[in-house]
Amino acid sequence: MKTDFLGTGWKFPIRVNPRGGISFSRAEQKIQESIWLILATAPGERQMRPQFGCGIHSYVFAPNNTATQGHIAHEVRRALTNFEPRIDVQEVRVDSVAASLNQLLIRVDYRIRSTNVVQNLVYPFFLTEGIGG
Repeated sequence: MKTDFLGTGWKFPIRVNPRGGISFSRAEQKIQESIWLILATAPGERQMRPQFGCGIHSYVFAPNNTATQGHIAHEVRRALTNFEPRIDVQEVRVDSVAASLNQLLIRVDYRIRSTNVVQNLVYPFFLTEGIGG
């Protein structure tokens, strides 16, 4: 199946390939990297696109409870719906990590609209940056 229409762009994070050029990603990998970039960017972080990003960063230092997890799931769904038009978000789950009180795993199940391929991504989110388990 030809998937060129899904896009090609710089690999995230930006890397140099063995020939000294910029590494690129394509198709499903590019979509996954785009989702990761949306989740990793706080609104207001980009000068020319201040609305771009995901509001989960306002939950750093929030308590690790079901209310916070629900708010984070809502923010993830909203951000991906607004900024990644190539996918349909099917489910967002936010789970605590048993070994760490400050880490959450954000699990996103999504369908690529043009190919109907179902994929998932797990994004680690730390409620208290820099503090281990």
